[in-house]
Amino acid sequence: MSRIIDYSYLFQGLPGAAKTANPIGSFQLSSLNSPSVQAQLKAAGINTNSKQYKAVINEMMQASKGNKAMYTNIQAIKNSMKSYDKDGDYIDPTTGLAGLLLTEENAASRKRIISIPESSKEEMFNQTKKEFLRENGILNGDTTRRSDVYTNMYRKVTKNDRLAAGYTMQQYERAYRQAFLSAAREADPTWEIGRPIPYGALDNITRESVESHLQKSGSTFNQKA
Repeated sequence: MSRIIDYSYLFQGLPGAAKTANPIGSFQLSSLNSPSVQAQLKAAGINTNSKQYKAVINEMMQASKGNKAMYTNIQAIKNSMKSYDKDGDYIDPTTGLAGLLLTEENAASRKRIISIPESSKEEMFNQTKKEFLRENGILNGDTTRRSDVYTNMYRKVTKNDRLAAGYTMQQYERAYRQAFLSAAREADPTWEIGRPIPYGALDNITRESVESHLQKSGSTFNQKA
């Protein structure tokens, strides 16, 4: 899940930047640990030992590419700290949940099959079927409500499992859709995506029947022989 953060307050001091006076209250990143700046941060109610603060400073350092001559200010730090929880994990602004930021560090561990709530799988099965019938098998990114299903599930699982839960749900969602495609083509071998679904073609497809044919193979599901 990508995010956009405005680091414009860091751009003073960049080669080629306008040579204007520094805003009152700004200080260079190189002076963050100085007694005077630390005193200002403490007076502003910022806990410099908190994981929130450390996450923000780390983000700033990465954005500045190590150029400590860049400037920031207390308000910018306080505003950015609101984007992190007490563990220093980024809070997704859309869902208000932490644990959903995909990074180079957690990309590999995300790809694993874990147990997810039955109610979430049921919700995804019903939503996938509803949209499959409504859109005649077309994946319509403008009308789908699948993101709502994912968000509802994320609220039911622990923060550290959210990325893996999303990956697992993708595997189930893909299996449900494939089952609907196969059923439509079995009902009418000439059927193509975009044409009306043959009447009653999906009536005998249940979530349990689809999942009973799934077999975990590493980080994916395969159809049982």
